[in-house]
Amino acid sequence: MSSFNGLNMGLGNLGRLSDAKTRSISAENFTGEKGKGGMAEEGTGAGCARDLGIGWKVSPSVEIEAGATFTMAEITGSGAIQHIWLTTAPNLWRQFILRIYWDDETEPSVEVPVGDFFCNGWQERSNVNSFPVSVNPAGGMNSYWQMPFRRSARFTMTNTANDKGVLYYQVDYTLTEVPNDMAYFHAQWRRSNPVPYKDVHTLLDGVKGKGHYVGTYLAWQVNNTGWWGEGEVKFYLDGDGEFPTICGTGTEDYFGGAWNWEQPQGQYQTYSTAFLGMHQLIKPDGLYRSQQRFGMYRWHVMDPIRFDSDLKVTIQDLGWRSGGRYLPQQSDIASTTFWYQAEPHAPFPELPGNDEREVI
Repeated sequence: MSSFNGLNMGLGNLGRLSDAKTRSISAENFTGEKGKGGMAEEGTGAGCARDLGIGWKVSPSVEIEAGATFTMAEITGSGAIQHIWLTTAPNLWRQFILRIYWDDETEPSVEVPVGDFFCNGWQERSNVNSFPVSVNPAGGMNSYWQMPFRRSARFTMTNTANDKGVLYYQVDYTLTEVPNDMAYFHAQWRRSNPVPYKDVHTLLDGVKGKGHYVGTYLAWQVNNTGWWGEGEVKFYLDGDGEFPTICGTGTEDYFGGAWNWEQPQGQYQTYSTAFLGMHQLIKPDGLYRSQQRFGMYRWHVMDPIRFDSDLKVTIQDLGWRSGGRYLPQQSDIASTTFWYQAEPHAPFPELPGNDEREVI
């Protein structure tokens, strides 16, 4: 019997043997059962495979009707999600809502528009080359967040659009023992459109329990001219009141850049690295696309923000005005936050409706 449980994979333990069992759920094997893949007799590829028969890409994807919720995966036992791949049309990235439930929960631990979960909140494809999230041409979305569970895991996708949509997906996981000190993965989406004048955008609030914060993605539209990223990110931990325990120095600084991300030639420079990125810049086109939009991520993989009882995270929305003074801006900021914590978790705020999530 091997003592290695097959979790926390990396080059250092890749050669170790384990009794963990590898399974995968997709439209070609809805249950993930051993030896049950590629057996579909009908599906979205049935017409293309009509001359070849069963086993020849009969069910590569699913169609989700307008207003319907599709159960992507339902797993019983203990183990961990190790990889997710999916793709769908960009116009559905704010309309498809990904929810994940651990251990028979009735309230989701993950509730995020699918594009924002993969750092693509603007419905325009942008590649991401990071450690836990990778997005590749042309819209192939990958997650390597390790997501442990002890009794069950359930993934759903809700189509809030007015028409049916197609989803290609694969959930790769292992069935194995989970250590007692492993917490559960959580993700939440919020939007301030616009940020109220002289107020902040709250990324996360109301978190109760013990855990650690591991990631931030922002889809940020600037509604004024000039440099817009002077705002500080603040982490309020374990009973902090008016002032936080952790206070950054500026927006581009938090995402690992400096000096407005401005290169000598006077242009923004995008980048996508293992743990930090400003990977997306959408420029005005001189006609109807009038505002600059940015996509930014920071993964606290090597530097998690640990909390014992509660957590709140905010970011200021600051630019510049005359006389060398800060300008309280009114940007459109949508945030996706990622953290691990012990269950139970506090209920999430109600997810905004289609109009409130819409990319305009």
